[in-house]
This record gives sequence, structure tokens and C-alpha cells, in this order.
Amino acid sequence: MTTSLVRPIDPRALKELRSADDAGRRMVPLTDEEGGQPLRCCLRHSVPGERIALVSYAPLLRWAAESGADPGPYDEQGPVFIHAEECAGPGGDALPFGTSQRTVRRYSAEGRILGGRLVPEGGDLEAAFREAFDDPAVAFVHVRAVEYGCFLYEVRRR
Repeated sequence: MTTSLVRPIDPRALKELRSADDAGRRMVPLTDEEGGQPLRCCLRHSVPGERIALVSYAPLLRWAAESGADPGPYDEQGPVFIHAEECAGPGGDALPFGTSQRTVRRYSAEGRILGGRLVPEGGDLEAAFREAFDDPAVAFVHVRAVEYGCFLYEVRRR
């Protein structure tokens, strides 16, 4: 069980993304024939036959709107998979998407990058979270896939 708070994309943001994504594009649903896509709405992999969509998401922009911060040039957007329709959200306390190689990127309360850590395949993500939050300047972290650099989920202090 994680000692940090793992957060999927907020349900309000998901509702907006299903209408128009953070790049202003309309969502284009598709049927996932093969499965295995990392769904950021429920923090699990898709299964064959599910209706999903690939949308552009700006996690820092969304966080800044909530917190009142200005991430400045650190604001970015990238592709994420979500269910095309509302889903039940995450279930369970396990860390999502297995133990593939990940990057844990640290951010300040102002939305500035404070560094990061590469966690090798099978590595201890919990230790990376503890290490990040040992620094009082770290407000939250983003976990990203190394292969594509995609945002997977946000982690905050409990």
C-alpha cells in the first residue's frame, strides 16, 4: 500500500477532456482492439473491446488552476489515454501500471521542476516518493513513462 496519495486525472477534468482536450481538439473515441493502453482515468490498462480515447492533457495547467500557481514555461501538454465514457475510477491501493522503468519528477508549490529520479524496472517507487517528499520544497510529483515521457499519474503527500 502506498504511503503517498496517488491521483488519477480529476473527474471534472475528465469531463472537460471528453468534450475538448487541453489542445482544443474534440475527443475521438475508438474501440481498443488489443488492450494494454494505460488509462489515466482509472489507473489501469485497457482491455480489448473497451471504448477509449487519446487526448492531450496538461497536468500542470490543471494543477495551477486548482492551486493558483503559475507554472510558467514548465507547463506542457501530452497524450494520455482515457475511457471515452465515465468510468468507476481507480480501485485498490496498488501502484498503477506495474513496475516498468519510470521517472519521478518533483515539483514545487509554484509548479517549478525541482529535479527527478529514474526508477529502474522493478525498482522501488515508494522509496522514490519518500525521497522526494523528504524535501519540504516538493509539493507533488509526476510519475512518467520513460519510453515516451508520458504523464501517468500525480502523487501528493498524504
